[in-house]
Amino acid sequence: MSRPPANPPSSPDHARRAGRLIRTARRAHPAPAQPDGHTASGDITSNLTQPSAVLDEAHLGDIEGALGRIRVGEPDDQRRTLKRRLLTFLAIMGPGIIVMVGDNDAGGVATYAQAGQNYGYSLLWVLLLLIPVLIVNQEMVVRLGAVTGVGHARLINERFGRFWGWFSVGDLFILNFLTIVTEFIGVALALAYFGVSKYVAVPVAAATLVAIAVTGSFRRWERALLAFIASSMVLFPLAFMCHPAYGATVYHSLVPGIQGGVSSDAILLIIAIVGTTVAPWQLFFQQSNVVDKRITPRFINPERADTFLGSAVVVIGAGAIMIAGVYAVLGTPLAGHFTDALGVARALGHKGQVLGALFAIVLLDASIIGAAAVTLSTSYAFGDFFGIKHSLHRTFAGAKGFYTAYTGMIIVAAGIVLIPGAPLGVVTEAVQALAGLLLPSACVFLLLLCNDKQVLGPWVNPNWLNVVATIIIATLLMLSGTLMATTIFPHINGARIAVWLSVALAAGLAGIGIALRISRARRRYAALPAADIPRAQRRNWRMPPLAMLKPVTWSPALKLGIIALRGYLVIAALLLVIKAIQLGTG
Repeated sequence: MSRPPANPPSSPDHARRAGRLIRTARRAHPAPAQPDGHTASGDITSNLTQPSAVLDEAHLGDIEGALGRIRVGEPDDQRRTLKRRLLTFLAIMGPGIIVMVGDNDAGGVATYAQAGQNYGYSLLWVLLLLIPVLIVNQEMVVRLGAVTGVGHARLINERFGRFWGWFSVGDLFILNFLTIVTEFIGVALALAYFGVSKYVAVPVAAATLVAIAVTGSFRRWERALLAFIASSMVLFPLAFMCHPAYGATVYHSLVPGIQGGVSSDAILLIIAIVGTTVAPWQLFFQQSNVVDKRITPRFINPERADTFLGSAVVVIGAGAIMIAGVYAVLGTPLAGHFTDALGVARALGHKGQVLGALFAIVLLDASIIGAAAVTLSTSYAFGDFFGIKHSLHRTFAGAKGFYTAYTGMIIVAAGIVLIPGAPLGVVTEAVQALAGLLLPSACVFLLLLCNDKQVLGPWVNPNWLNVVATIIIATLLMLSGTLMATTIFPHINGARIAVWLSVALAAGLAGIGIALRISRARRRYAALPAADIPRAQRRNWRMPPLAMLKPVTWSPALKLGIIALRGYLVIAALLLVIKAIQLGTG
């Protein structure tokens, strides 16, 4: 069924609003002259003469990256030299590597270290399976950001209605705030290793995070983040210094298994690994950061390369942390008894002072990068949803709401960590697992947007990508279903439940129905096949203003499926809270 718009398309209010948005867009982004004189708005080719959806002039102009600049009027030479391509990549690089390395945040370091300390090398295979999940999800948001020129939260709100917009953004705000708390927990633990009180460490870190964001320069912010990323690379020599068992590492990366067998605790940890490696905030952050950096379809390929590079770095880094966790407790009674990341650092310190110090530095860098990215993701979504100016190109005076939201979240989250006796250890793992549980819902909306011809035109998903994305969603639902079953019935065979759910999801009509419906929707929305769009025009295609798009049509079956998914995930989240309390109370 159709989502009823606030005003029917034919109403005077809607017409006035659409006209106002279009006029604003034309002033901010005048359309190029076309020799054929097309002016209609009903098909893809005519889009080339229409204004784009970008309404904030701060999101238009030169690309000012940390490692280079690309001017708007620079010619697009298809016969570029290798040197020119490299310089372009360096100028574009940033959103992909930051979102990926930011995902190995404080909660990620703690989760991967816990996997190594409690389960040895046996969970390395989970990381390998997450590579396609990372690449598929983040490549889709790269296209959405570059083609639409608007953030993820705004697209959900405009295309699916404020009800689903509130649901999605509400999930994001709660989850992101809890994640920011875990980042400050990481800061406190990392500097505690060097004897610094959390009452000094946390306020200094909070002040640093605010200082690097409110400079009014996207380039300065990106340079600061890349500097922290560079210093976090000490993780790789640390892993080599931990003398990994290379044969066991390769074996457990390729052969699935769980040391000690399948249990609800192990499933919870696997979901936490998924949630910390592929988190919902990544979708919102990278799309908005691509928009803020002023990346257009012309530069999608370099940004894809940036994302692929980040995916490799994040997965290899996660494996390195697991290796450090294994080595830290090797031959000690601590094996299988994880406490927190500080415990791992101290265990490494007993085997070499340099090892402990390097792990603490990794944890500190991860916490700062993660806090900066997650907080900015929330501020971007806040600006998208409420229609306020939200760009790092603006000064504090030019985007007060955006920077106030950013600063406020930093201050409140830091304050919670300073509360004496707060159950911070339980919060860290529970937040990562909650991210894993909420990921399927975020992926479904992402998949629907990437098959909306009104939004992406010739850039919609190919069919093979829809199949891969559907399999990913089904796998995530299988994991959460296993957690639910083993939490409600702790004595059942977890491995058998996982197999049953896998077979049911593989053979179920839900995934097939979604894939078929998406395919039909693509054919219904299509005005001109993507293959018929000349390459040069495809590289310049931008989404028209949102007020000009036809409303989304949902079938009753699809709407029922979305509602059922949301209800299921709410129940799963409640059971996760129960499981976290059980773990916290022993």
